[in-house]
Amino acid sequence: MTAQNGSGRVNRFAFTAAVTVVSRTLILRDRLLGRMKQARLDDCALRSSSRYRIASGNEILDAVFVAPAGNSARAALLICHGIGETVDHWLTAQSLLASHGVASLVFDYAGYGKSTGRVDWKQCEEDAVAAFGFLKTLLPDLPVSVLGFSMGSGLAGTVMNRIAPEHLILCSSFTSFQAAAHTLGVPRRLSFLVPPIWNTLESVPYFSSPVLILHCEQDRVFPTRMASDLAASCGEHSKLVVVPNHKHNEPFYRPQLQYWNHVISYLFSSSQ
Repeated sequence: MTAQNGSGRVNRFAFTAAVTVVSRTLILRDRLLGRMKQARLDDCALRSSSRYRIASGNEILDAVFVAPAGNSARAALLICHGIGETVDHWLTAQSLLASHGVASLVFDYAGYGKSTGRVDWKQCEEDAVAAFGFLKTLLPDLPVSVLGFSMGSGLAGTVMNRIAPEHLILCSSFTSFQAAAHTLGVPRRLSFLVPPIWNTLESVPYFSSPVLILHCEQDRVFPTRMASDLAASCGEHSKLVVVPNHKHNEPFYRPQLQYWNHVISYLFSSSQ
């Protein structure tokens, strides 16, 4: 038991250190390249937006809610973003969704952006649960679906049994956190440092509602075979779409209907 506890502490420390360093490096890169500035400039095009503070245990999460004007939303979507993003990255994508009838909430995990606390995988899970509950209070008359992007796909798949969303959408996803780490270059001899968490390949088959798996053809972070494996694991209630001429982060860097129309049409067709 002592050895297991020691291993768990090492995993937790390694996760917190690695995700914190990687996320802040990527976010700094985007600031220097002006990508986050562009998202803020697009703020004027948003249909209706509000910034919220969401309680998650002892932490307070920063979140942005964007909805169609006039309370005309036809679907509600919680977005769990990836490792190198904050809510500011997602404003243009949320605007596009709102212009097509989808209200969305994007939140920053504890330790990200203006959210309090530090990065921790268990806290991330609590954050997703808290954000889901908050969105349901904002739109009590609409069923809420969940979209997990990149790192957020593993998180979304893990908390399904705690929140029971209407639909699950996995974008730029991986099969498990350990598989993702190895794909990104962590040697297998260092596997003991990578926590055995967010095994989407094992969790999604138990989700009985429809699952859309959306992957970019030119994704150089996670190969399309991971998306194919997830679709095979889900079985008949899954739909796999590989979007041509798209790279890993393009869905929020340069949101286009070529990509997002798959999400929009899936939400609307599944709700009928």
